[in-house]
Amino acid sequence: MDVKETAVRLKRGTDLKKAIEDLCKEKGIDTAIVLSGVGSLYEAKFRLAKAESFFEKKEDYEIVSLTGTVSRGKAHIHISMSDETGATIGGHLLYGCLVDTTCELVLGILEEYDSLREYDPETGYDEIRFIERR
Repeated sequence: MDVKETAVRLKRGTDLKKAIEDLCKEKGIDTAIVLSGVGSLYEAKFRLAKAESFFEKKEDYEIVSLTGTVSRGKAHIHISMSDETGATIGGHLLYGCLVDTTCELVLGILEEYDSLREYDPETGYDEIRFIERR
């Protein structure tokens, strides 16, 4: 599998999830994976496990991990971040995570695959399906 990349530095005040989706739309990227994302946030919003509660705080955080997929302009990304004591928390990235000083983002473009999201009655969510291009 050949993977091409695109990279961007996000600046203060940028909504992290929106920026990832917008970058893919602007570059005509249908299917991508997050290869790397490092930086900081001054506001964090994400969904916690079991999809029943949310984390939302206006504090300084370091992004220690960012991983996920983008399919036809929709991002499914998980984030881990640490506070000033080193305590780490993470979950499903939501709109409203705002970049502080920077976020250095690298996406892998999966040109050999198309993808779509389909409802999965077993999970109750729209789940990704990768389709190999021939």
